[in-house]
Amino acid sequence: MGIPVLIMGESGSGKSTSLRNFEPAEISIFNVASKPLPFRKKLATLNGATYQSIESILREPKKKSYAIDDSQYLMCFDSFSRAKETGYGKFTDMALAFYNLVQFVIKRTPADCIVYFLHHIDTDSNTGKAKAKTLGKMLDNQLTLEGLFAIVLLCEPGPDGYHFITQSDGTNTCKSPMEMLPATMDNDLKAVDTAIRNYWNLGGTNHD
Repeated sequence: MGIPVLIMGESGSGKSTSLRNFEPAEISIFNVASKPLPFRKKLATLNGATYQSIESILREPKKKSYAIDDSQYLMCFDSFSRAKETGYGKFTDMALAFYNLVQFVIKRTPADCIVYFLHHIDTDSNTGKAKAKTLGKMLDNQLTLEGLFAIVLLCEPGPDGYHFITQSDGTNTCKSPMEMLPATMDNDLKAVDTAIRNYWNLGGTNHD
């Protein structure tokens, strides 16, 4: 049973940068939007990743950590490809496609495989609450995205640099298991990866 982890944040908040401390042998990146990484280190990357290509690789994962960069674009590009379709059924289909990917990670990958979904946020104009971005209320009625994940972190910039928020203060949908992570920490996804493996005794960070 693999572990999906949701990393949320605005564009430019440090989500992709949080991958910087992984070594090339430790992680592979599914780059949905095919954007260059914001650091010099070369990490294995599949540009233009789709639901199909992601699941194909995760059927027989060669590494213990993967990241889906800009995972909200899986839904966005799916929506663009079906823009001329009418009816509400397509919104259910789009929600189901993303749900199925998360369930694939949980049910089809090894117990020590962690897949990070790096995802944009929406901020409610009335309440100011930040949540994972979908395609609007029609899709939100079909899918509560954060409910599919046991760990949801929010990436935010601050005066002392970028950081992760790991627990909700009522203005976001963050969550993490008790005593796994500090309430606020540097946006270092390698450190998060190590903490998850230690907390759930996943056998360290050795990689093939």
